[in-house]
Amino acid sequence: MRDLAYELRRLRGLRSTWLLLAAVLLCDVVVAAVLASQTPAGPLAAPAGVRLLTAAVPLVPLPFAALGAGLLGALSYGHEVRHPGLAASQVTYFRRVRLLLAKLLVVGPVAVLLALVTVLLDTVAVHLALPAGVTVPAWTDPEALSDRVSEALGAVGLSGQADLPGVLAPVALVVGHGVPAALLAFVLLTVVAAWTGVLTASLTRSAAAGVLLLCALPPLLESGVALLLRRTGRPWPTRAAELLPFQSGIEWAYGWVYGGAREAAAGSAALTDPALLAAVAVPAVALMLAALLVQVRRRSL
Repeated sequence: MRDLAYELRRLRGLRSTWLLLAAVLLCDVVVAAVLASQTPAGPLAAPAGVRLLTAAVPLVPLPFAALGAGLLGALSYGHEVRHPGLAASQVTYFRRVRLLLAKLLVVGPVAVLLALVTVLLDTVAVHLALPAGVTVPAWTDPEALSDRVSEALGAVGLSGQADLPGVLAPVALVVGHGVPAALLAFVLLTVVAAWTGVLTASLTRSAAAGVLLLCALPPLLESGVALLLRRTGRPWPTRAAELLPFQSGIEWAYGWVYGGAREAAAGSAALTDPALLAAVAVPAVALMLAALLVQVRRRSL
């Protein structure tokens, strides 16, 4: 508990923490509004809506919220290296491990809050910036609603979102079929990015190097997963192909996995496919083990 309190005070007391969070939110809202204003007329597809709500920009490895969370995690470790709270002789291995875990436990909830606030602000910004010719199917078509949202509305005697007051129109952006699950994945992605920032900075003892590694991992990992699935004879999961925000490596080198109109291919791999889960879990576990092993050979954090 003392390590958690120490890390929370350190993170809260740094002016760079608040400046970074404010900059991420501002950039995210501006990018989401600009992208929304360029949306072509017609129904807004669920994957396109998710990209707007997460401000996912092509050729950028992660959404701004995930990048900001990763940078926050890297800076939390980098600041500890530059300004250690304890003398090196007093920081035993287990104390260093506890401090590392405390950083992960503190930046995790911060990343969750950052992702949720981002989605909230982006929802309002996208609703205001969408051209008049763009329609959100979930507002007028009950069939376009997420199953659980449809059940919740039916439980209170409503047939669809159109029965709600017009002031709740922005909510239609986040209740479409498959959108809540995609936004949950976005929140998890933001948390993983924050943890990765901490771990990569712990390996390099540099916040800048940690952020560079964080930006390099998504396209490399996505391309590696695509290669593994290709070797096993299974195409990329349809939902992942539509909703994953990082597009830099996969579209150029393995565009075949998307399949033109991005329709579901026969025998496509599920998001719970063992090969896919193993390809994602192994690098994460390896990164954590490497961070713990590196601490064995160090005398300071």
